[in-house]
Amino acid sequence: MSFGTTIQIFLPDGNPRSIRLAEITNRTIQAILIPRAKLSEAGKRGELQRCSVYFLIGSSDEDSKPLIYVGEAEDAFNRLKQHNKSKDFWTTTIAIVSKTQHLTKTHIKYLEWLCYIEAQSTGRYSLENSNIPSRPYVSEPMEADLRDNFETIKLLVSTLGHPIFDKIAKPTKKKLIYCVGKDASAKGEYTEDGLVVFSGSKCNLKEAKSAKIYVRKIRQKLIDDRVLQQLDNTYFFTSDYIFSSPSQAAAVVLAREANGWIEWKYDDGKTLNEVHRQTENDT
Repeated sequence: MSFGTTIQIFLPDGNPRSIRLAEITNRTIQAILIPRAKLSEAGKRGELQRCSVYFLIGSSDEDSKPLIYVGEAEDAFNRLKQHNKSKDFWTTTIAIVSKTQHLTKTHIKYLEWLCYIEAQSTGRYSLENSNIPSRPYVSEPMEADLRDNFETIKLLVSTLGHPIFDKIAKPTKKKLIYCVGKDASAKGEYTEDGLVVFSGSKCNLKEAKSAKIYVRKIRQKLIDDRVLQQLDNTYFFTSDYIFSSPSQAAAVVLAREANGWIEWKYDDGKTLNEVHRQTENDT
C-alpha cells in the first residue's frame, strides 16, 4: 500500500517562477531551486553557504535530451558563482542542503557519486560532467542513511519539475500503445511526462517528401545522439525516449507529418484519442 507525502514549498519572494525551497517537513534534506537570473538574490540566503550536492540543468540545440551537471561543494553559492562564469548551458540549478547542517564533505561526495550514477541509469538527461565522480568510502550505517537521503532528494527534485531520477518503467500490456506503418513498428506508453517510446521500437528509414523541417530536425538529433541507429532498412531506438506529444513521437516513427492521437493505438484497436480525449469529454 502506498501512502501520500506532504511536501512544503516556500516562495521567498512570493513568485512561483523564482526561487523555491522544497522540503518534507519531518526530514532534514532541503532542495533549493534557483533560476540562473536569480542567483545573486539566492546568494543572500544562509542555506547556500552550506555543503551541497547541486544540479545545473539546461538544454542545447544540438542535444535531444535536457542537460544536467552533477556537482558538490562545501560552499554552494561560491561554486555556483564559478559555474555562472564558466558554463553556458544551464538555466536552472537545484542545490541540496541539510536543514540541520549535518552533511559533511564525505557525505556530499558520496551523494554526488550516487546522483551521477542514478541520473546516468535513468537516462532522462544527458550528463555534462567531463569527469565521473568517484565513490568515497563510507561505513555501512552511513551509506544506509545517505541512500535514505537520496530517496528524499529524488522526490524533491521531481516535485520541483525535474524528474532526474525517475525511472521509466514499462507498463502492463493493457497500457501499451502501438504505432505501425510500412517498416515502422513502435510501442510505447502515454504518461504524465509525455509519450514514451520504448527501446527496440523501429522507425521508417526514409522521410517522406512531405515531412516538415521539424520532423527532419528531431530525427537527426536522435541519430546524432545515437538514440536512433540504423538496422537494415529501419532505424531502431537504442533506449527509451520521452516525446513531448503523441504527434511528435508518431512523426519520428513514421518519418512524416502525423496525428499521434490517431496513429497510436491500444491492443484492442482503440486510438489514443478515443481512450484519453473522447472519454474525458464524455464524463
